[in-house]
Amino acid sequence: MKIGIVCYPTYGGSGVVATELGMALAAKGHQVHFISYAQPFRLDTINENIFYHEVNFNSYPLFEYPPYELALASKLVDIVKFEKLQLLHVHYAIPHASAAFLAKEILKTYQIHIPVITTLHGTDITLVGKDATYEPVVTFSINQSDGVTAVSQFLKDDTYRHFNIKKKIEVIPNFINLQRFQRLKKEHFRKALAPHDEKIIVHTSNFRPVKRIEDVLKIFQKLRNHVTAKLILIGDGPDRKHAEDLCRQMNYCADIRFIGKVDAVEEILSISDLFLMPSESESFGLAALEAMACEVPLITTNAGGLPELNVDGITGFNSPVGDTEKMANDALFILEDNHLPGFKKRAWERAKEFDVAKILPLYENYYKKIVGGDS
Repeated sequence: MKIGIVCYPTYGGSGVVATELGMALAAKGHQVHFISYAQPFRLDTINENIFYHEVNFNSYPLFEYPPYELALASKLVDIVKFEKLQLLHVHYAIPHASAAFLAKEILKTYQIHIPVITTLHGTDITLVGKDATYEPVVTFSINQSDGVTAVSQFLKDDTYRHFNIKKKIEVIPNFINLQRFQRLKKEHFRKALAPHDEKIIVHTSNFRPVKRIEDVLKIFQKLRNHVTAKLILIGDGPDRKHAEDLCRQMNYCADIRFIGKVDAVEEILSISDLFLMPSESESFGLAALEAMACEVPLITTNAGGLPELNVDGITGFNSPVGDTEKMANDALFILEDNHLPGFKKRAWERAKEFDVAKILPLYENYYKKIVGGDS
């Protein structure tokens, strides 16, 4: 099948999932065309079935903001016509679903029908989509899609709750490439970060308010009163400066490392003992799944789709948002020498349920259903 994948090329979860999906499809023999304003950062493989098309858009004095949505729609028309695509799979509703609808309507004038599948990832619904500025367009674009998927049951339910959606939404969870995400032998690396065999706690995010970085630091502060540990913070974003200021106030800066954006995040996860995700909302928790695949148990909130991934008391613990006292106590329980090996093993076993080899056929079957017109 010839498939066009539209996604954001940045570090966000939707771009990661879209890119990994495209690479897996290409490995199965499908022809995959990525369409975005920059090459997706996870697109790091060469395959005869993978193509990348950059969306170019110019700035004019008339426009305060370049009209990316129009440029994307025009590019989609061009690629569908020239490459004879059979399906467009757009990830993240804004603005990809509306651009795909516009392209689909234009292609009708050429007697070309192109089915469109929209995958909802989270903030396109739970945050941006609920903004009154965008809600009518989001609702319309989803309803005009030939197929709609969501990455968790929570996100599906939330979409129906807040939008007047008439389409059936299929839940296809996020997945993990277990050939890449696995616990690697990096003992020399661990020794460099924890020279006295301290426990290594890790958090990765885009440092936005919804990730509650302050709670990460509070949990670590409570842990440090009982165990020697190091905290590794991966990522960057608007709340990093605030986190750095808090770190200095806590006098734990020597035990906290801000390492910014890291491509080979699995190398850090492979030397970690515990992953913290005290988010206010997560539609799925892809970063948590990556940690589990590297045998790292979880401390998460019970928000959004996280309880669908992190099995309370088995792969880690879930807590109410903001309850850093419980999170710290649960973390101490996991880190006990007689508990930690079991949690690590069960985290790995749970991650295997989301292996791309198991999830990819769900997408392939859904593609066949939509292209065949059975929507």
